[in-house]
Amino acid sequence: MWGSVISEWASLLLRWLHVVAAIAWIGSSFYFIALDLSLKPRSNLTGDLPDGVQGEAWQVHGGGFYRIMKYLVAPSRMPDELTWFKWEAYTTWLSGFALMVVVYYLEADLFLVDKAILDITPFQAGLFSFCSLALAWLLYEAACRTGLARHELPFAIGGYLFLVALTYAFTHVLSGRGAFNQIGAIIGTIMVANVFALIIPNQKKIVASLIAGEAPDPKLGKASKERSVHNNYLTLPVVVLMISNHYPLLYATRFNWIIVAIILALGPVIRHFFNERHAGRKSPWWVWGAAAVGVVAILFLSAAGPREVKTGALPAQPTLANVEEIVMSRCSMCHAAEPVWAGIVTAPKGILLDAPEHIHRNIRLIGRVAAWSNAMPPGNITEMTSDERALIAAYIEQAR
Repeated sequence: MWGSVISEWASLLLRWLHVVAAIAWIGSSFYFIALDLSLKPRSNLTGDLPDGVQGEAWQVHGGGFYRIMKYLVAPSRMPDELTWFKWEAYTTWLSGFALMVVVYYLEADLFLVDKAILDITPFQAGLFSFCSLALAWLLYEAACRTGLARHELPFAIGGYLFLVALTYAFTHVLSGRGAFNQIGAIIGTIMVANVFALIIPNQKKIVASLIAGEAPDPKLGKASKERSVHNNYLTLPVVVLMISNHYPLLYATRFNWIIVAIILALGPVIRHFFNERHAGRKSPWWVWGAAAVGVVAILFLSAAGPREVKTGALPAQPTLANVEEIVMSRCSMCHAAEPVWAGIVTAPKGILLDAPEHIHRNIRLIGRVAAWSNAMPPGNITEMTSDERALIAAYIEQAR
């Protein structure tokens, strides 16, 4: 029992830390991107701005006025105090990876493996997840270091196709939930690695040049800005992927990889709208039309049902008794007042399915997670058949 209790609390505390750190990181990232785009150049003839300043912005917040200036490369001398923005990103990744270990690696048989997709062991699934995480980042880093990232549009299209291909592969190796988490973890790792491996080191080199009385290399700031822009456009997709585990109609349906492909396209498109507004350019209102089309497409794709669709003959009139028999044999060992499944001490999310009245009360939820999607049982660990899922769906449809 204590192992389960500790695991549950570790998951809660790590998730709390992860969300708080991510809010701090994303908030500061969005703010500085908006600030950078909104800077206005001013004439320096009056000596109002120091030499080397690219532009300035006036802002009001909390009852006070702020004047912000950005140097194109660096000031002429090192300031006495300098605030670094890095621990938000590092804490987000460290807490996220720890959470991934607690939830997905230590319970891989439930959340990472789906034997209906591929019959692999929990260890193999965890090893595949970790290795693909590292390999995907190395490939991205190699593409940037070789100069491919300087060609913005081809690089963006290539990166998009790369992520979609990875998603397709993951959904044919891991469970749907595991695949969505994996692609989100890869994007998050790329974003944090941009901060850790390039942005902060380049900033430290600039600081070192100032201390040494040398002129900093402007290429360092340009390279950092390039990676910062990548992070800006990747933020919205990774947020959706990280919360997708709460929505089985996204990750546990037949066209889940296409849903990810749409999300990966919509996120940067929506960021483009705000970036253009922050830069003072004409607002691209077409973005919201494209976003609406994408959301409608996701809605229809999520209604396509689980991947397994081959079914035998169903009863002409499925009854609640038929549904109860399935749920009692496939679900009630965990969703009971006294669960009998090893490691489960309380019914997940407090949902009881061990009596007819409980099943009737939760029939719509059962439909969402076990008929219209294959999210439950997790990893199909009790081997619910496609015929049983179809019967539940047919009963709910006729009972409407």
